[in-house]
Amino acid sequence: MVYGNHMSATALKTTVYLDPADYDRLKRIATDGGATPAALIREAVAEYVRRHGRKRKPRSLGAGHSGRADLSERADDLLRGMGRTR
Repeated sequence: MVYGNHMSATALKTTVYLDPADYDRLKRIATDGGATPAALIREAVAEYVRRHGRKRKPRSLGAGHSGRADLSERADDLLRGMGRTR
């Protein structure tokens, strides 16, 4: 069967136009590796997205903003005595 839905319900179908020589090389690589050209394309796209996708900032970033520009310079003074019992 050439056509049909053989992917999971979460996969999207798209069309990619490739240079014929590149597609021939891709088919050889896929055959040598026991894969399909489509599987190699999915793998390549997933790797590209991992490398170049926008990295999310942690939600906690800036959560402890003190509003003071001199906090790091005054850290020793501000923490002096901390941990001592009365």
